[in-house]
Amino acid sequence: MNGSEIDYPAVFHALPSAVALLTTGLVYVDANEAYLSLSGRTREQLVGRYLFDVFPDNPGDPAATGVRNLRTSLERVAATRERDAMALQRYDVESPDRPGVWQERYWSPVNVPVLAADGSVALLLHRVEEVTELIRAGSGGDRGQALESDLYSRARDLQDVNERLRRAHAREREVALHLQEAMLPALRPLGHHEAAVRYRPAAGALNVCGDWYDVADLPGRTAVAVGDVVGHGLRAAGVMGQLRSALSAAARVAEGPAQALEVLGLYARSVTGAESTTAVLVFIDWSSRTLTYSSAGHPPPALCHSDGTVVFLDAATDPPLGARPEHTPRPQAQTAFRDGSVLVLYTDGLVERRREDIDTGLERLAATLVRHRSADAESLADALLTRLAQPVGMTDDTALVVLRL
Repeated sequence: MNGSEIDYPAVFHALPSAVALLTTGLVYVDANEAYLSLSGRTREQLVGRYLFDVFPDNPGDPAATGVRNLRTSLERVAATRERDAMALQRYDVESPDRPGVWQERYWSPVNVPVLAADGSVALLLHRVEEVTELIRAGSGGDRGQALESDLYSRARDLQDVNERLRRAHAREREVALHLQEAMLPALRPLGHHEAAVRYRPAAGALNVCGDWYDVADLPGRTAVAVGDVVGHGLRAAGVMGQLRSALSAAARVAEGPAQALEVLGLYARSVTGAESTTAVLVFIDWSSRTLTYSSAGHPPPALCHSDGTVVFLDAATDPPLGARPEHTPRPQAQTAFRDGSVLVLYTDGLVERRREDIDTGLERLAATLVRHRSADAESLADALLTRLAQPVGMTDDTALVVLRL
């Protein structure tokens, strides 16, 4: 039997574990036979309904946390695209035959993302194992009551630890974002040339603050750069600030972008956490209508001409910073542009998706540029983020620079 002959819906319904499929809005799409049996509900009572309308918290238990804990887990899975095995939960269920009568139940849930072809979260798989009988084994005796009390106490302790970790991560994220905002420069006017910059943090708790942009208007030319530090959180924000400042200074005195990136690479060797950082730098010569560029392992800038032709500036790409054991000169290349063209620099959060070739993301970027090439810089930047950002939570931060040449 090959894969095409397998009846996957039949397999789903035959699974011995209780499994339900939910939308990212937590509405039931389907549930297998084991789930229906365990929950005491029919498929008609579930499909199309909101999870917590079907299974709310017990209103008679002011300490009930089942809804909050499960919702937090499912929303985290939708945002991060990572599975979450929850701590043991006490989640009472209303009797389907006796409204208002609640049954004390204990559950061990696991929530898993089901990804679409583009890497976004299409569905949430919610698997539950009921352990009520295990906890209540020997109930009525001291041993059974002690076991129940101990397991429930451990579950509460795990939930408290998870909540403290969540709050600590949230505080670090907030501090890192404030630091990021302080270090990224405000965009200054570029004469009559339109420009726009964007920074969008990731949806994950700490996957922020490794990306940067810089636009420097110099005598006779403009230097534009974006970069991406490996890692996230406060440490990445600190490294990002050092590298952005160093490249901005080097671009002001270097003969070309390759030389500026060579200086940055040498400096990066002395900065802990700067290894494998990617960056790209473009010099715009307004008088000769040329772009001179060099890349340290970074996704290529996109140049969209007024006729809709899109060219990716990928003729001068070298490894990321610190990737070579010895210093070597970096390459640079040059291309012409026409009035009305648009130059876009970005970090990989805009084009990369899990389980998708990078060329697919670049094609999506090119198509969006062509479609919106007549828009002003601000509107084009918004369109790129709207069209290219993942529909369910970005898992990598994104920096973006748009210039109308």
